[in-house]
Amino acid sequence: MSDHRHVAVKDRRIEPTDPGRRALRRAGDDEPPAPAQPGGRRPRGGKRKSAISAGGWVSIVMTGVLVVGTLAGYKFYRDIEGNIKRQDVEKDLGANRPPETGALNVLLVGSDSREGDDNKRYGQHMQGQGERTDTIILLHVSPNRDKVTLVSFPRDSMVQAPECKNPKTGAIIPAGLKQINATFNDGGIACTWKTIETLTQIHINHFVKVDFSGFKGIVDALGGVEICLPKDVFDKKAKLDLKKGKQIVKGETALAYVRARYALGDGSDTDRIKRQQVFMTQVMKQATSSSLLTDLGKLNDFLKAATASVTMDRNLDTSRILEIARSAGSLTEKSMTSVTVPWKPYEPKPAQVEWKQPEANELFEAIRTDVEVTPAPKASASAPARPTVKNEQVRVQVINGTGKPGLATEVAGKLAAQGFVVTHVGNASAAGGGPVPATSVRYAKKDAADGTVHADTLTLRLSGERLTPAAGKTKPGDITPYPAAPPTASTLTGPVVQLVIGSDWKGVRVPSIPTSLKDKVIDHTTNPCQ
Repeated sequence: MSDHRHVAVKDRRIEPTDPGRRALRRAGDDEPPAPAQPGGRRPRGGKRKSAISAGGWVSIVMTGVLVVGTLAGYKFYRDIEGNIKRQDVEKDLGANRPPETGALNVLLVGSDSREGDDNKRYGQHMQGQGERTDTIILLHVSPNRDKVTLVSFPRDSMVQAPECKNPKTGAIIPAGLKQINATFNDGGIACTWKTIETLTQIHINHFVKVDFSGFKGIVDALGGVEICLPKDVFDKKAKLDLKKGKQIVKGETALAYVRARYALGDGSDTDRIKRQQVFMTQVMKQATSSSLLTDLGKLNDFLKAATASVTMDRNLDTSRILEIARSAGSLTEKSMTSVTVPWKPYEPKPAQVEWKQPEANELFEAIRTDVEVTPAPKASASAPARPTVKNEQVRVQVINGTGKPGLATEVAGKLAAQGFVVTHVGNASAAGGGPVPATSVRYAKKDAADGTVHADTLTLRLSGERLTPAAGKTKPGDITPYPAAPPTASTLTGPVVQLVIGSDWKGVRVPSIPTSLKDKVIDHTTNPCQ
């Protein structure tokens, strides 16, 4: 049989510097952040900002796009195309980009531009100072279009940005250490896009940018969004006057809620991100559980509001939106999870943050390896169905045939984290010496029946083309017991399968949210009053 993975969508075609007070303002701060308390939390109090930073509401727009699967037959849907601003950024991304995986990855950014009559009320003194973004979110839709993961990047993250070009002046912005939201101010959306791709090695398909003026109309078109507060909140500058408990917010109140830093929480950007993620989950719930999709009047109002202040890349045209909408039309709030890139205080300047490793890279790897798998052929009516074998029932030997030191132990750890019972690790070489060219999953010839089933379970967790298990094991040059083998290893009676890592090794597919981050996830079960 030829059981393989495939791509589900077509491919669309320095020295560290101190940002300083002025640079931080260009990056989106009206003043330098207050010093961090232990654990990276910024203190309450201090001077509050009159121009509060933009919030994570940009995801609402893309959420709206994803739930319009019933629109294919409605003529007015195509009428909204004229509302959307387009920007060609592909030419500025360079040729050396991560490969497609079949997933849909959309970069969502919130612009705090004060240009235009509707936006200038949020800080007239900032007009003419360009755009900043302190909302950077990667929306990841699985290749099977059955789940959504929103990954938030703290705007205070200190990162090594690649070389970019200023879209207005054409000046080259050198690569170097900077706060991540400075990439948008320095080199526009193309620079932020290029930075995220470079740092995560995740291929981004599209971008969506929205400013203040469109947000209120979007929320109002939904009939408002339910929030829940643990206490009464009053803040004149933030324009917030809310009572404890559940309530529906609209317009200016909703905007103030998602923008506020000091009126709610501890004033940190990471604390605000969590609140925004809960808000997004409520938006998804409201959009999919209300009459929005069946009431043409409401739907028309929503789409007009959702596209009034939106900029997208050139390739995210109406036909592409409809293609996405049709494939993702069954998504609900239960399909969506949100998580923040793991972080810790940035040691030279604890008011900023840096990504915590290895947890951050594990998260990026999970997104990269979320690739569509062609299901195994179904059993015929005359043939019995194969039994289901769980990871915990599969014993594995991991054999490194690449010559790269430590690779067998590294891969063994990733498989063990997903429940596989690794019994041994070892090394092997090709028949004539040198690296083994191709990765294989093998079982003993005497175990032909059970060996195939157990080996199939392992192949599902490997990146790259789906492997067909082979009969006959490889004789390793050396093999030792895996020190972290669980006690259950001695009680299992099934066959021991063998993973031989070759030069074409693509890696282990990991869960969409690594186990180490499970307690950081925001989803439909999260208590909104916390």
